[in-house]
Amino acid sequence: MTESHERTTQEVHPRFGAELRRLRSLAGLSLGQLARKIHYSKGHLSKIERGTKQPPPQLARLCDAALGANGRLASLSSSPADPPRRKVVTVGAASVLLSSLPRNQAAPAASKEEGVSLAFFRSLFDQFRRIGQVAGPHAVLPALTAQTHTLTGLAAKAGDPVRTQLLLLASRYAEFAGWMAQEGGDDVSAMKWTDEAASLASSGGDHDLTHYAVLRRALVTMYAGDADGTIALARTAQDKNTSYRIRGLAAVQEAQGHALAGQEVLCRRALDRSRDLLDRASKGDSAPVLGTSHVSDPTAMAEGWCLYDLGRPAEAADRLGRELSRLPADAMRARARYGVRQALAHATAGEIDEACAVTDSLLRSVDVVSSATIRTDLYRLNGELNRFRTHGMVRELSPRMAASLRPAV
Repeated sequence: MTESHERTTQEVHPRFGAELRRLRSLAGLSLGQLARKIHYSKGHLSKIERGTKQPPPQLARLCDAALGANGRLASLSSSPADPPRRKVVTVGAASVLLSSLPRNQAAPAASKEEGVSLAFFRSLFDQFRRIGQVAGPHAVLPALTAQTHTLTGLAAKAGDPVRTQLLLLASRYAEFAGWMAQEGGDDVSAMKWTDEAASLASSGGDHDLTHYAVLRRALVTMYAGDADGTIALARTAQDKNTSYRIRGLAAVQEAQGHALAGQEVLCRRALDRSRDLLDRASKGDSAPVLGTSHVSDPTAMAEGWCLYDLGRPAEAADRLGRELSRLPADAMRARARYGVRQALAHATAGEIDEACAVTDSLLRSVDVVSSATIRTDLYRLNGELNRFRTHGMVRELSPRMAASLRPAV
């Protein structure tokens, strides 16, 4: 390492090494003992304590958990000098979106005579949702775009109550198009489609999608690693005027933001709130299901990922494994998403054989669904496994990992 690079690293994280050393001493741990706890080398930690090596965010979280620092080290590892990984939409944009939302306005009554066309497009939408689980986003996005335009065109010529039904169905197509755009790595188009979905739904008297658009922003922000932005957006989406389902999913997102920040108490409070809200949604909420339709318990699955970000990778791997076993066999995209996260948790916990076995079983699905968000976690998994590059299973898996990490053309 050059002298100039060492000086830059110390300027970026001037207090992290000193605080890590102080907390380690208070805990009565030697450098070697801490290294064994978090599955990093003693030499690597020594360079971080001396300020000559920049701490990865996950290492900071592992140290927080091992030393009971409650997110102190995670906060010090974040720096304004670090370039953002993805462009993030601000809380201000969400506030503007919600400020235009009409209050206390009843939705039109649903039509009991839907007509052949409406029933056909509803059936087609269910088929697209199924295809989206077993195909890449570029395979379904053009069709979703076309069907959204077709439905809005039909709505313009129809009278109520059929017009309302068509607009609401068009909003669901647009919302799914937004999700597929995000899976394709285009966050800008994803938010445009989500905002279009909110506008169409609002025209049909359903304002839940306006809040869901804010929740989608929180998801983009979470993948960018911005804990504060994720928490703020998730709280904005938890409006008392929206459905239990949206509020419950927003509480899940808030919990993940707190986990990124290393705030375990706040994370668990948000998870408890999400359980209550989603339980209420399953019992009496008549709103259509938004978000994942394959994960039966979104809170439990999110808790597994929160445990990883809270520096408890072994517990995370166990929890994610249990929830993965409950996914339906045809939920290829969901299995790939949470399976990669489980493999990452195993690798971070030093369980390399388990990490490689899980990864080996998933790479075909990862290639088929071609998800930018899953690939984000796959990059992180590759980085963790590379720390054990002399391990036989890692060497064998490495060429296949490299092929899966190439973005789809």
